[in-house]
Amino acid sequence: MRIEYCDTTLRDGEQAPGVVFSMDEKLAIARALDAVGVQLIEAGIPAMGFDEQQSLRMLVDAGLRADVVAWCRADHHDVAAAAGCGVGLVHLSVPVSDLHLHHKLGRDRAWAMMAISSCVRDALDRGLRVSVGLEDASRADDAFVLDLAGRLHELGVERLRWADTVGMVEPFGLRTRLSCLISAVPTAWEIHAHDDFGLATANSLAGVLAGATWVSTTVGGLGERAGNAPLEEVAMALGRLHGCPSGLDTTAFRALACLVARAARRTLPPGKAVVGRNAFTHESGIHVHGTLKAPSMYEPFDPSEVGGQRRFVLGKHAGRASLRHALHQLGIAPDDEKLGEVLEQVRMRTTTLKRPLRPREIRDLYNSTLMSVDKLCDGSGLADRTRR
Repeated sequence: MRIEYCDTTLRDGEQAPGVVFSMDEKLAIARALDAVGVQLIEAGIPAMGFDEQQSLRMLVDAGLRADVVAWCRADHHDVAAAAGCGVGLVHLSVPVSDLHLHHKLGRDRAWAMMAISSCVRDALDRGLRVSVGLEDASRADDAFVLDLAGRLHELGVERLRWADTVGMVEPFGLRTRLSCLISAVPTAWEIHAHDDFGLATANSLAGVLAGATWVSTTVGGLGERAGNAPLEEVAMALGRLHGCPSGLDTTAFRALACLVARAARRTLPPGKAVVGRNAFTHESGIHVHGTLKAPSMYEPFDPSEVGGQRRFVLGKHAGRASLRHALHQLGIAPDDEKLGEVLEQVRMRTTTLKRPLRPREIRDLYNSTLMSVDKLCDGSGLADRTRR
């Protein structure tokens, strides 16, 4: 089964607190997403005003293979603004939980059905393709969602987004619920997961196993609060764990993640799954020894698959294999009989520094330790100690 991706880094990702993308950054990110091969780029909210509309027009005119999507509320003014941006596809969002309808809008389910149906017809009359997002679906009455989904399918909506808006569902329950909806309304469904409980990737996989053929993602999981389902995690997990090849150029994932992190002025966490600097970095002596023999012992896939690099660092938990490899990398053929003494010094130094040693520090420590050992062996060091 082929899974397709609607990346919303430029919309939901930019809604992360303090994140603002310039026009140039939006264009660079959109081009990078297009080069990776995502099918849809959800690029902004026309109702925000002139600048947002200009950026959408710019992306529409950029010659991308991916479709540029404008995000709208269930509001005719939003639909008109989107049409003016030149997009061919509009995504209309409507709250479906009573919590959102009552407290955010002071409306009811009948209003939601009427408002979204009217806006869908408006968009279709303007020649736009339409997808609809069922906001807060994870906390909605499934019977109401089913009625609404059936109605939207009849109207000609091409894709329905089941949104876990505040990350309030777990993968086992999601799979059961979404399977029932997809069986009842056989159209294209998209899973849109947030990471408030750290389950966005797991829930996205569960959505696919339930029958969704589209996944909503952001690069690096950038998004409101705890963020969204990360493109790179979902794509690699679906491909490796469930045999669903992404069709994406995964070798560009790390470069893409770094690009978005720079534009967002956020640090890409070293331990970030798939694309973090430490995702393929090894310090423990046992792990280094095993990885040098057969990388698959301690790596789920080759780092080159996502544009990463394997690294070995010399830290507190280093072993002889780690030290020997580090010295070989520096062009030093180590004296195996003296590795124990050098390793002891490595552990002492890295414990004090609270970080791995840098190449020059490794060389200097090795040389100084050997000099000390040689002094002791020839007696000069012992004599010095006796005089003290």
